Amino acid sequence: MTKHPRIFDNAAAVFSAAADRVLELGGRAIAERGVFHLALAGGSTPEGLYRELARPERAGALAWERTHIYFGDERCVPPDNTQSNFRMAQQSLLRHVPVPAGQVHRIRGEDEPHAAAAAYEELLARYLPQTEGGWQLDLILLGLGPDGHIASLFPETDILGKRKALAAPVFVPKLDSWRISVTLPVINHARHIMLLVSGAGKAEVVRQALEVTPGTALPVQLIRPRGVPEWFLDRDAARELGPEARS
Repeated sequence: MTKHPRIFDNAAAVFSAAADRVLELGGRAIAERGVFHLALAGGSTPEGLYRELARPERAGALAWERTHIYFGDERCVPPDNTQSNFRMAQQSLLRHVPVPAGQVHRIRGEDEPHAAAAAYEELLARYLPQTEGGWQLDLILLGLGPDGHIASLFPETDILGKRKALAAPVFVPKLDSWRISVTLPVINHARHIMLLVSGAGKAEVVRQALEVTPGTALPVQLIRPRGVPEWFLDRDAARELGPEARS
């Protein structure tokens, strides 16, 4: 995991820089392979990125007709529920860009969790290109919870041990609720990973993720991709980092 995150003055600057990077990676994927497979995240910081991508000056900068949209995780709620990641992405981004409806692959959070996860695993295997090591996203976006969770991979949940499944249901005891998430193998096999974090409330978990020796209880420390994950932080989220991580 990189020890040199990109640090910006504020959340707005994070959104702008991250949007530029998404467009760069999307354009490259389409130029090289004819399609861009992008997995979205839930959370307030990713939502800020989506609103930036939906701005008129950026919305036309990507060939959305050649883009497939996926979701890293979903709460077990209907798509019109205020807690739905799909609903948030639809309102902040998807309704504002010309991505074909058939290329937006949502997780059916309204279905029974095990059935919904199995259906999403089948969907991923159907649409994603298969390379050596598994099915591959071009880019997965991730937020970071204060407990170190990414997607819906929470500490001490059984989904962390899933090594063959592409997607799985997960019960989160502290939230007393079910969620559905892609698994660590899917995250780690993506061509690119972007982590978006803002706010002082995330400063301590960012420090642990980037400075504490891997192998602790933080799910984010289990990100071990072929490439280097890219961190986009505002100064509040980076406030606990030492000078080596900041340089």
